[in-house]
Amino acid sequence: MARGTYISENLTQSQIDMMLLLDEYEMDIFTLQELEDLSSDQFDNINELVENLAHKKILSRIERGKYCRPNFRDEKVIGTRLVEDGVIAYWSALNLHGLTEQFPNTIFIQTTKVKSRKEVFGVSYQFVKITPSKRTGIIKEGYGNHSYAITNVEKTIVDCFDLPQHSGGYAELIRAFDSAKLSAEKMIEYCKAVNNLAGIKRIGYLAELLDKKGMKSFIRFAKTQLTQTYNPLDPLGPDEGKYNGEWKLKLNISESAILDIVNKQY
Repeated sequence: MARGTYISENLTQSQIDMMLLLDEYEMDIFTLQELEDLSSDQFDNINELVENLAHKKILSRIERGKYCRPNFRDEKVIGTRLVEDGVIAYWSALNLHGLTEQFPNTIFIQTTKVKSRKEVFGVSYQFVKITPSKRTGIIKEGYGNHSYAITNVEKTIVDCFDLPQHSGGYAELIRAFDSAKLSAEKMIEYCKAVNNLAGIKRIGYLAELLDKKGMKSFIRFAKTQLTQTYNPLDPLGPDEGKYNGEWKLKLNISESAILDIVNKQY
C-alpha cells in the first residue's frame, strides 16, 4: 500500500490517523513507546490499534512492542532495533566495510544485554554480549528512521581478534586486517578498551610481519603488552607449530602460509 493512501472502508478513523502519524514522521520501523511519545495521548489504546493494523497486514510485527511497515526489510536496521543498544559488528561489519566478500548467513549484533539468537522475516540474528567497557568505536550509518549503529573499521578488526569465532575464519580475518586502512592511535585505544592481551600480540605480530603501513606505533605498544605465556596465533587452530620468542606466539599458521593467504586476495 502506498504511503498516505488508506482505504477507509477497511480501517477505522483511529487507524487511519495512526498511519498518517507514521507518514508525517517518516517512520518505517518503530516501538510502541516511540508512538506513544509522538502521539501525545491522541489515541486511547495504541497497543490495540497497532496489533489490529498488523492483523490487517498494514503493519508487520517484528517482536513484542516493535513493528515496521510490511515492505520494510532492512536487516541492518531491524537487527540493531532488536536490542536496546544493538550494534552491527564482527563478520557482518567486516562485510559492510568492504573488508571481506564473504557474506555471513547470520547478522552479528553486539550488545551489553543478554538476548537469544532470533530469526525475523527469514533473517537470523546472533547477539554477542560484551561488557560496557568494550562498547566503543561506534558510528552511525543510514539516515533518520533508517539509521543503524555499526563498529568502525578499527573496532571491527579489534573485536574480530577478540572473538575470532565470529569473524568468518582466521584466514579471512588476516586478509581483512591486511587490506584495512587503520589508524594506529584508534587501534591502541580500542585494544585498551577490549583488553585482550593475546589478541593484542596477534595483531602486533601480523602488523610487523605484513609491514602494515602506519602501524609502527601500534607495534611498539603491542610489545609493551606481552606476557610470558605463549598463545597460539590462531586460537581456533591446531596445537602445533614453531614458537616465536619475540611475540610469545605459537605459530600454528606458518609465516609462509600467512603471506600466501594475503597474496591470494590480489
